[in-house]
Amino acid sequence: MNHNSIQNWTVYLSGEIHTDWREQIKQGADALKLPVIFTSAVTNHEASDAAGDVLGREENNFWRDHKSSKINSLRTRTMIEKSDIAVIRFGDKYKQWNAAFDAGICAALGTPYITLHDEGIIHPLKEVDAAAQGWAQTPDQVVEILRYVIAA
Repeated sequence: MNHNSIQNWTVYLSGEIHTDWREQIKQGADALKLPVIFTSAVTNHEASDAAGDVLGREENNFWRDHKSSKINSLRTRTMIEKSDIAVIRFGDKYKQWNAAFDAGICAALGTPYITLHDEGIIHPLKEVDAAAQGWAQTPDQVVEILRYVIAA
């Protein structure tokens, strides 16, 4: 198949930042030569937490987080709006409330998304999964979904 005649797809990668799932998906898509551009939130935790500090330091963590989340949302909202598909990863160790919020934004905007998580957290994610176009348990499954959707 001549991938040059196919559009480039933009895939937004949202969610936990403690494992290499993003790299696994990118490597899998590269190996298949899929015409994909990957985007993501800022994955450096310290930088993300400090995004609003440019607007002035806050003594109260609530206001620091509030300002930083607004600055971070400039990127996340824009990237989600420009995406063809989002992949939203939930890890077992930490609660990714921001990822759940991203899923809600996708649902509200009509951006199709795939959830990526283990079987052990199906119940708390039932509403998030219900609005998704697919649930994957491994990055390889995500790559196979992308292969099918993009190159079939």
